Amino acid sequence: MEEIKINGGVTNEMIEEGVYRRLPKILQNITNPFTGRERDIILTSAIGVLSACLPNLYGVYDGDKIYSNLYVMIIAPAASGKGVMNKSRILIDKIHDQTLKNSIKTEKECKEKKKESKEKDDAPCPSIEIKIMPANISTAEMYTYMGSSKYGLLIMESEADTMSNMLNNDWSNYSDILRKCFHHEPISISRKMEKIFEDIKEPKLSIVMSGTPEQLKTLIKSKENGLYSRFIVYTFDEISQFKNVFSFSTRNNNAVFEEEAKQVFNLYEALAGLKKEEIEFKLTENQVRKFLKELTVMHGVILDFHPQSFISNLNRHGLILFRVAMILTALHNINNIPVTGNELVCSNVDFILALEITKFFLKHSLVTYNTFDDGILSENDEKLLFGLPFQFTRAEAIKLAEMHNIPKRTMDDKLKQWKKKNIITPIRQGLYRRNKNFM
Repeated sequence: MEEIKINGGVTNEMIEEGVYRRLPKILQNITNPFTGRERDIILTSAIGVLSACLPNLYGVYDGDKIYSNLYVMIIAPAASGKGVMNKSRILIDKIHDQTLKNSIKTEKECKEKKKESKEKDDAPCPSIEIKIMPANISTAEMYTYMGSSKYGLLIMESEADTMSNMLNNDWSNYSDILRKCFHHEPISISRKMEKIFEDIKEPKLSIVMSGTPEQLKTLIKSKENGLYSRFIVYTFDEISQFKNVFSFSTRNNNAVFEEEAKQVFNLYEALAGLKKEEIEFKLTENQVRKFLKELTVMHGVILDFHPQSFISNLNRHGLILFRVAMILTALHNINNIPVTGNELVCSNVDFILALEITKFFLKHSLVTYNTFDDGILSENDEKLLFGLPFQFTRAEAIKLAEMHNIPKRTMDDKLKQWKKKNIITPIRQGLYRRNKNFM
């Protein structure tokens, strides 16, 4: 990762052809019918969907037990073609349908058994289990579905506004749940009036969503609340050309996904059917050394060239890298699961591939990080800005920053960002004034 040159607030970079040639067969087959941005969107969203399809596969990261679940966000203007993301849902539809069908059957049998029983039984029947959970949901409902889910859930939403609206309601503000679920931290709820109690030890949640830059601003109101840093981000600002919506290739695309979905379903069933132990995903010693070396270099690059506040994003992209490697390894070994010895070791091909993919996503995350909150100040930046006079010098800004234990380099970066966001205007070299919206 090198210093990133931002052009117009986005990066025009796309995933390299060499990445596609080394992908597991399933990912190659579903991306081959597409080109350009559409192919990138299919790959990015498919990784997110498949992260919800690997039960009983885990790894140990920073001393914690980690599963494959990822959060994915595709940010682009309206009419940009990002809706192709929805095709990736086909990969998990059969799992969802079968899970729901089995759950309804179990519930029905439980209720019939209660009717036939002569003894009083106050124990509730099992709650309905699903695999795909809507974003338009209350916090209580979310806990119920997560509590009944054996192997985790997927939220897939093509309009980020849907989740934004939920996070703005008192009865459905589950932002903290999303942050905790990313790390499988325990979550619980207890409501006496509604007779709800759920205590979930290892919540597993994957998210795949798309939206416009404006929708992102509504969803992520502060870069500092930690939700944004948990997402894989893919962004671009090109408007797609009108395509032939009647072509044979367009009609045939769904058939490709449906065929690969059969393999995904078989893999899911094989993993879910493990009777004894879960399968542990591991990196080799050489891969661990490479992992630490690469992340250390990227850490230094960010400190030298980019906002220091982006370090939390880098740290979480280390976990994202680990999970992407887990997913690629599982897909490359799809015919060898369950494995001997209950261990799945990452190949060098999958590790290098995961590293390249994660570096690419980190660049997109940084670009979006620097632009999505134009004109919006974090609480800390607001204190800094309004701690300065209406017209101030760089020296005054540096002095104030030192009082708050903020490095000179970071303050200079803030001045650059404030200028880009039209928060301040340079009068001459080293002299600035606040703009009218920040009087």
